[in-house]
Amino acid sequence: MIGSAWAADGHAGSYSLFADPAFWVAVSFVLFLLIAGKTLWKGITETLDKRTAAIAKALSDAQQLRADALKAKAEAEQMLSQAAADAKAIIDQGRVEAERMQVRAKADLETSLVRREQQARDRIAQAESAASKQIRDAAIDVALSATRSLLRDQAAGANAQALLDQGIAELPRRLH
Repeated sequence: MIGSAWAADGHAGSYSLFADPAFWVAVSFVLFLLIAGKTLWKGITETLDKRTAAIAKALSDAQQLRADALKAKAEAEQMLSQAAADAKAIIDQGRVEAERMQVRAKADLETSLVRREQQARDRIAQAESAASKQIRDAAIDVALSATRSLLRDQAAGANAQALLDQGIAELPRRLH
């Protein structure tokens, strides 16, 4: 077609570029690419923006979960230190009670030594043994009670409860 636009003498004739269908096809194709590209670009950017927002939300949720986990860990550590302090207080109280009982036993021994020396020694030995067992049993019972409460507060779920109950049931047998 381009060749037909030239006159026989080789000069340009009245041929117009705007009359060429190939030109209009090319212009239409370029316009189509611009419109389709703009639409595609807009869709792609919206999709990426949504994905960015979802990732940001996931990160925010993860940070919140981490903060909650750290808070729960701190609370658990505080509860553990409180339980340890309670156990220490129980042991200290047991020692004070044992010392008080020893002082009383010693006073009883001195007053009754004149009359019944051998009989007093037997009673003191029995009293010390009973006091030690009683203190040990009381300390074990209080420690068991504190452990039960602590473990029930921290454990959850059906399997955890069954294991917890089994462990608690075995504690007195192992400690006594």
